[in-house]
Amino acid sequence: MSNIKKIAVFTSGGDAPGMNAAVRAVVRSCIYNNVRVAGIYRGYQGLIEGDIEELTARSVNHILQRGGTVLKSARSKDFRTAEGRAKAHEKLLSNGVDALVAIGGDGTFTGAHFFNREFDFPIIGIPGTIDNDLYGTDYTIGFDTALNTVIDAVDKIRDTAASHNRLFFVEVMGRDAGFIAAHAGLASGALAVLIPEREMTIDQLLERLNEARRQNKSSSIVIVAEGGKSGDATEIAAHVAERMPYYDTKVTILGHIQRGGSPSCFDRNLASRLGVAAVEQLLKGKRDCMVGMVHHKVVLTPFEKAISDKYQLDNEVVRISDILSI
Repeated sequence: MSNIKKIAVFTSGGDAPGMNAAVRAVVRSCIYNNVRVAGIYRGYQGLIEGDIEELTARSVNHILQRGGTVLKSARSKDFRTAEGRAKAHEKLLSNGVDALVAIGGDGTFTGAHFFNREFDFPIIGIPGTIDNDLYGTDYTIGFDTALNTVIDAVDKIRDTAASHNRLFFVEVMGRDAGFIAAHAGLASGALAVLIPEREMTIDQLLERLNEARRQNKSSSIVIVAEGGKSGDATEIAAHVAERMPYYDTKVTILGHIQRGGSPSCFDRNLASRLGVAAVEQLLKGKRDCMVGMVHHKVVLTPFEKAISDKYQLDNEVVRISDILSI
């Protein structure tokens, strides 16, 4: 039998659609298993300051469909220090918390790994990030919704592009990983995709644009990850406009609209499954690891491995996108 009587849950890092669904699943799974549950507001900073509230099944009514995070999120410089983590540990003990569920990305899990190592405190993570770049899960919570947001925007942009024979550069999130750009490029029929994982020079892009012009394409969309090796969308568009002045070149930066919005069915279900799994694994004595979904099955990955072994983009997605862009 587990000696865990009370579990606390928090969200940290960038918000992602589906985080609320994960919080709801953790809370109700705890109650189902006769375990008390608390919510920590504003991530690690709220933990240090003792911003902790007991939750019930009714506390998470009507949040399944909401974007953002009802528990809020904040960066914490204090938690990066030994003194800050010691204060956090004291707050957990004074509130009778025996274990933690951390919902976030690699920064969140790095903090959780240090905390577990220093205080031997049970923590399990749930991957919540639109970037989909965590090792140990095929999909992170929020990725599918962010993709759908991008596709909806690109479809609308294409209407304008086709009406005016314009070339649009659409910048999406992905400073270190091109998952959103690559999958959105394939699903939107983009002419080219520029991502951190693959270098496409300006000359190569120009050649592709020339080929599209020779084939009388009425409009063109280029998807650019904000961390692309050739620069951001504005820089790339300027290079193209200078060397191809006959193009009516426009830039759209989607920015933080990719983080918002009601989570998709996929993200709600993923978050619900992982929330329940996190609680069940804690009660089984597991700790210092992340719950993820691989081939539709729940798996556990040590924090250290989830952080250091980055999930690699499937090159097949980009290859197929290239084939279909003609």
